[in-house]
Amino acid sequence: MAGIHFALWDAVGGYADRNAPMADVYDEHIRLAQEIEQLGFHSYYVIEHQNSPVGRITSPTVFLTAIARATSKLRLGAMMWQLPLYHPIRLAQEVAMLDHLSRGRVEFGTGIGVHEHEFIRWGVDYYQRAAIAGEVLDIVKMAWTQDEVTFTGKYFNFDEALPQPHPFQKPHPPIWAAVHSEAAIDFAAKNNYHVAQNLDSDEVIARKFNLYRERWKQYQHPGPMPGIWLMRQVHVAETDAKAHEEARQFLASRTGGAVPVGGGPIERTRIGWGSHPRGMGRDSERPDDKARGESMRKAAQSYEYNLEAGLAIVGSPETVIRKLEEGKQNIGFNVFCTNHEIGGMPDALVRNSIRLFGNKVIPAFR
Repeated sequence: MAGIHFALWDAVGGYADRNAPMADVYDEHIRLAQEIEQLGFHSYYVIEHQNSPVGRITSPTVFLTAIARATSKLRLGAMMWQLPLYHPIRLAQEVAMLDHLSRGRVEFGTGIGVHEHEFIRWGVDYYQRAAIAGEVLDIVKMAWTQDEVTFTGKYFNFDEALPQPHPFQKPHPPIWAAVHSEAAIDFAAKNNYHVAQNLDSDEVIARKFNLYRERWKQYQHPGPMPGIWLMRQVHVAETDAKAHEEARQFLASRTGGAVPVGGGPIERTRIGWGSHPRGMGRDSERPDDKARGESMRKAAQSYEYNLEAGLAIVGSPETVIRKLEEGKQNIGFNVFCTNHEIGGMPDALVRNSIRLFGNKVIPAFR
């Protein structure tokens, strides 16, 4: 079978006991990273959230440094670092240091963030987040490749900044763009970035990845074509029947969806989810975002919808292998990222799923 790189998406106890000591939670997930390295996973990802009840990773670079020092081959990154919330030179230096401490294993996932309340609480203009992120990324690349940075922009100004160190990887770590909108897809294609997706149905994602490939070719980059990364919720058990029995109550649930928006502890705060119940302010009414919101609503209500739309893959190792081969042909990803921590699923089921995936599924694609 054709090769696929397999990554693990680690929520790092996002749905775990809120009273568990964070030192214990972090240690547990460092051990998990060590285990998946032995199981043959290619890479390991976390996500940054600020002001969030699932925000165990508020500083991805700090946590990934611990992962780097506990592993030797596993590539590591965040999907994504929330660019509008960073000082660009400090971000560049911190990720460059991580790249050295891992001896060149960093994957730099970039994005702008989607939840309005996260920006309100930090006094950052939510509707300028894409423009801010554009400047941040420009400056990060300058800091990675130049000995001095002089920059005059709308949001940042630097006069002969002297960034240190430059990254271990040359010219810099791979840059991934988390894309949803057509504008974001075009931005990634124009700049020759790798692309990542996780929330849309298989049908929608296939269309967006095809658009990316078309735009990338139009920009006439010399090649090779960048990576295409897809994350899905995955549950593997010894048989199809057992896998469905284990996953059903956790997958189609309020907390089992990829992004449970609305309600919960955020709703009970003064600011709540911001100015719109979908959590994205005025952007909640954009056609693409409305469609994604409807898909997430269905996913929280119907177990079957998750499977039919491709939002989750559930089954025996043989079934999962077949689904992945179909997905590779129909969607065209070459990095598949598994999220086994589905809502409140007990840790024993999560770990058994990860081990079956590593021992039975990954070898089929070598």
